Amino acid sequence: MNFFRNATVYVEGRGLIKTYLSFDAHIEAIGNALGEEIPLPEGAIVLPGFVDEHIHGADGCDGMDGTGESLSTIAKALPREGTTSFLVTTMTAEKNKILSGLSSVKAYEGKKGARVLGVHLEGPFLSPAYAGAQAKEHLLAPSIKAFNDFQAAAGGKIKLVTLAPEPDGAKELIAHLVASGVRVSLGHSGASYADARHAIALGADCVTHTFNAMSPIHHRDLGLAGAALLCDDLYAELICDGTHVSFPAVELLLKNKPQDKLILVTDSMRAKYLPDGVSELGGQTVFVKDGEARLENGKLAGSVLKMNEAVKNLAALTGDLCRAADCATKNPALHLGVYDEIGSIALGKRADFAIVNRSLDVIATYVGGERVY
Repeated sequence: MNFFRNATVYVEGRGLIKTYLSFDAHIEAIGNALGEEIPLPEGAIVLPGFVDEHIHGADGCDGMDGTGESLSTIAKALPREGTTSFLVTTMTAEKNKILSGLSSVKAYEGKKGARVLGVHLEGPFLSPAYAGAQAKEHLLAPSIKAFNDFQAAAGGKIKLVTLAPEPDGAKELIAHLVASGVRVSLGHSGASYADARHAIALGADCVTHTFNAMSPIHHRDLGLAGAALLCDDLYAELICDGTHVSFPAVELLLKNKPQDKLILVTDSMRAKYLPDGVSELGGQTVFVKDGEARLENGKLAGSVLKMNEAVKNLAALTGDLCRAADCATKNPALHLGVYDEIGSIALGKRADFAIVNRSLDVIATYVGGERVY
């Protein structure tokens, strides 16, 4: 058993308070000192560990590499930004390549670093017109059989699927996913507002990297972006780096979404934590410079955003650290159905902490009570 003494802790339901926090693998006491003290520097803030439901890679590795070594490298890198849990996110690629990546997650038994919660299958059921950095030649029509093949390869670990709701077969696939307990996020899509509302009625509950790779708002048809703003029941992912989405657009989203429905994601790729230069995403060459990752044609290709930077940016816009932290902790945990275990600091929950200074730089990260950064 260990404890932090008189630390500034974001405690569920109480906000930022000065208190003792005692833990082993789980949180054992709030307000009492049990076990051995772990000193923290002056000004340290203990937040719940961040949860990234949309991340492709980091530190030279990608979830599509198809190896446990790559998954382990990613898992060990993410605590540097305070992330303690994540979904391995796939890309549109040749089917066997996707199956290989999914099989590696099925077999993964990593014990160090951030915890793998499962898989976010981003594609291949996307719109060619809004493919973005996804390889158009490997897109597939929505198919229950194809998804079942993917889920079998993943050993049932696909928890979230991004798809376009407008192609033939999409509605049947959405209904199948929802009935199977898999979350559905709408993205890489030219969906009309009516398409989006129909998908929501079928059980889709999220929008993937809101404003990016989707039909924009028009006064005659609000499109998918308009649905993200108008439908309170929808979670909305956000890449909050000021590049993928301008900060005024972030403010528009903040004004329109309930506080528990905005989810910060990084959508980061293997180039994160590497120097600027040439990298790769989904078999495509990516050029990374000054914090931006782009294809040769200039299209954005994922990001090199770190989650603590996303929280910092959102906190600056809202003036509310707790609200910003919720978007990287509580809200994704609620969306993925794991809030009873992670996503906040409360008795009995996993001892997953992102410890930051007043500038929101990460000082230390704990996963299940063990310091991993």
